Amino acid sequence: MKLLRVKASHFKNCCDDFTIDLTPKSRKTEEDKEYELQEIAPNLHVFNTAAFIGKNASGKTTAIELLDCAYSILGDFRLEDKHYDYDGVELEITFFHDGFLYRYETELVSENSMGNQACFRNEHIYRKEFFKTYAKEIYAPDGYEELTNPGNLPEDTSNIFFILNKKKTRAVFLDSYSGGADTYQLLFRALKNYDLDPDVLPKIIRIFDETIKELTRIDDHNYRVVTENGERILSDTKLIYFLSSGTTKGILLYTLMAASLKEGFDLLIDEVENHFHKTLVDNMISLYKDKSVNRNNATLIFTTHYCEVLDQIGRQDNIWICNADSHIHLTNMYEDYQIRPVLLKSKQYYSNAFRTAVNYEDLMALKKVLKK
Repeated sequence: MKLLRVKASHFKNCCDDFTIDLTPKSRKTEEDKEYELQEIAPNLHVFNTAAFIGKNASGKTTAIELLDCAYSILGDFRLEDKHYDYDGVELEITFFHDGFLYRYETELVSENSMGNQACFRNEHIYRKEFFKTYAKEIYAPDGYEELTNPGNLPEDTSNIFFILNKKKTRAVFLDSYSGGADTYQLLFRALKNYDLDPDVLPKIIRIFDETIKELTRIDDHNYRVVTENGERILSDTKLIYFLSSGTTKGILLYTLMAASLKEGFDLLIDEVENHFHKTLVDNMISLYKDKSVNRNNATLIFTTHYCEVLDQIGRQDNIWICNADSHIHLTNMYEDYQIRPVLLKSKQYYSNAFRTAVNYEDLMALKKVLKK
């Protein structure tokens, strides 16, 4: 299963028909096919990496949360424990699975009696068999047939269940606040659930803290740490303070990255710069581009203020610019801007080609007040 596109209306503060399309729009060179794109079916490609940029309060987090919403439905067939309101949200999710294109439509409703869960109303599933000649017409309505009477489910469970049948991790979402006391529970659970090589964790730890020789789990809340100065047994809350916040976030994120690359699920990161240094972000991008490492078509999707990392991405149609007025709007670097490919994306960002710069007059107004 691979998500191709999600379209939403009435989602948080987004404009209607807010659309994120993960399929390429510009020309696909042989170099792109080697490093920037992954072929999930003959002539059907999606991105290895995708990025959302914009200034503060522009809607970057909202955009990646919409993707998390779609992946939650596709992976768990449910939507719960999100911090936004479900009422009236209209979704259209297009995905590829087992040789078929699917278009799923639904309206979400909140039911207070069920806690923070969404109910699915007015569900429709359309399907058409994929042939490589359809690659430019994925979203054209021609050829789709509605699947009727798939079965009966509780109203908080999506009919997507009848297509995908089994819960599975389709994506993992790390928001900018990840890194609390439950980090190490998540870390060791990921090591076990995804059956990662025992050498993965020591190699990751060394990247972030060379003084740590060994980190092992004793139980859910206690860990054994071996450093150059000896051995200590620490609770999860004490371990958070013993290690730097950057080390804690970095170890978790790199572990989930290793799982993503092994299993082929997508990794969503909000404000990747809150987790670690730009060099490590560059390294992550390179790993998702490397087909000898990324063998199962995982995609790295992130929001960032690190505009320099955009220069590591060869294409433009996998970069979206977020802007907000009364609603959040999304534009695509390739489709909506005349940016020559030979120009550095970071240079265009700093020159305000995408209207992402902080307002200079506002900065000077603050300075004037501070000088009083």
